[in-house]
Amino acid sequence: MTMGEDLRDAADAILRRGVGEAPRLPGVVAMATDRERTLYAGAAGERSAGAPMTTDTVMAIFSTTKAITATAVLQLAEEGRLDLDAPAAGYVPALDEIRVLEGFAEDGSPRLRPPARPITTRMLLLHTAGFGYDIFNEAYARLLRATKRPSVTSGTRASLMTPLLFDPGESWEYGSNIDWAGQVVEAVTGQRLGAVMRERIFAPLGMDSTGFALTAAMRGRLARMHQRGEDGAPTILDGFELPQEPEIEMGGHGLYSTAEDYLRFIRLWLADGAGPHGPVLRPETVAMAATNGLGPALKVRALPGVKRHLSHDAEFFPGMPKSWGLSFMINDEAAPTGRSAGSLAWAGLANLYFWIDRNAGIGGFWGTQLFPFADPASLGNALAFETAVYRSLA
Repeated sequence: MTMGEDLRDAADAILRRGVGEAPRLPGVVAMATDRERTLYAGAAGERSAGAPMTTDTVMAIFSTTKAITATAVLQLAEEGRLDLDAPAAGYVPALDEIRVLEGFAEDGSPRLRPPARPITTRMLLLHTAGFGYDIFNEAYARLLRATKRPSVTSGTRASLMTPLLFDPGESWEYGSNIDWAGQVVEAVTGQRLGAVMRERIFAPLGMDSTGFALTAAMRGRLARMHQRGEDGAPTILDGFELPQEPEIEMGGHGLYSTAEDYLRFIRLWLADGAGPHGPVLRPETVAMAATNGLGPALKVRALPGVKRHLSHDAEFFPGMPKSWGLSFMINDEAAPTGRSAGSLAWAGLANLYFWIDRNAGIGGFWGTQLFPFADPASLGNALAFETAVYRSLA
């Protein structure tokens, strides 16, 4: 497959519309790929005042970090160094301290009890362990207010020591599970998570602009974070930056990267684990991870925007059933954009979105730096871009 003029014209128009029409986006980059090469690469708007958005602009990628952390977990499982179904506390003893939240006492303190069964690393990757996020769960938001516990964006160990919302394995709840999975990786390897990723994922794939810490070269291409105000206009969030020397490198949200680098990661999953210099994952591992791991009873639910300055209510393809793999959302039915049933996808809090359609052999990435999540203009144009990719290949 090669990029046709029809895709270039349609995608360029979508990007121009995104940054030019109200409620406008400050800057956006979009890229699409097949299993071997880039099909489209474009950017529009500004990454900071007077500096244009480019395909090599560095962004805080938030929860698109999760799939990369899961890849590191799967590599260790392949090597027999990590058992996905063993109690994860065997690797990270702090998990034995976690309790289940049963409610709140009259004085506002949480009522806790021991979990019915141990948490496994597979549960962490599937988001069935029981951890949540205060952004999307009112009980967690109340808990953090009552206990004055720091948010996970602080990069602290204390921020991870939150109770479960249910017994492990009994439901699906989007939360800090992958941050814990990153701690499992560190325990198994004896290295910081970023060092593991550099050695085992970034270097083999040529992802030289991705990491938990900003290098001087990355900082020179860094996009500013924006907040959409009540009037709809995006304004720069002065001083916003994820912790550069955190106590914990958060596997759930802590990476900075570029669209170009993330496309290299997408190609890994399109190509059955093959990298440009050899295999990064085995084909059977990729196939297993790309399969619904929730079973027939559980489904991915909509995410309520509890903290409205950070997220709207969010759901991809409302009304369509969605499952979860290791660790991606899976659309169980073909999507209206053209995305095949069984495709992999997820997103990042600052309105970053990606999809990996292994059946059609194509994937894509859409990146902005804008709160709140599920911004209608960003998400709507991201889906329009995806639709344009499939139409160009029809």
